[in-house]
Amino acid sequence: MSWRSPLPRRAAIAGLAALALAGCDLTPAYGPGGTGTALQGKVALRDPDSIDSFALNRRLSERLGPEQAALYSLDYRLTIAAVSQAITPSEVATRYSLNGTADFALTDNATGAPIVQGRVSSFTSYSATGTTIATTTAERDAHERLMVMLADQIVTRLLATGPRPG
Repeated sequence: MSWRSPLPRRAAIAGLAALALAGCDLTPAYGPGGTGTALQGKVALRDPDSIDSFALNRRLSERLGPEQAALYSLDYRLTIAAVSQAITPSEVATRYSLNGTADFALTDNATGAPIVQGRVSSFTSYSATGTTIATTTAERDAHERLMVMLADQIVTRLLATGPRPG
């Protein structure tokens, strides 16, 4: 069998893909019955104890919504390390990599049972070639970016494996 026009072939492939997805029982995260609905405004975050945890909480609140009626608690532990990346012949670091890991656990407040737990990690970097103020600002920005990346990964994991509305 030969296809003369690429349009019918594309339509057939799209139709087969739609049929395959229709049978796999996927639910949109923020649709009816999705985990996004179950978590929106229902997650209590632990109190921040550092600038990094404050930034992580801010991003988690943006993604999960402000706590209204907490059914779940999210606890986490951050590990952040700065590693020299570019070193001049006179042994001065001009660029740093900021590596971060967040171990997290979502627990049911009623039962105390863990629902989802895991570890996410990411990295970013910043330049240390400018003035002291420029380097400090670049480092702060790198920490902020890293916390956004870690928070987004945590939320993605919660949406993929978290509780469904009952």
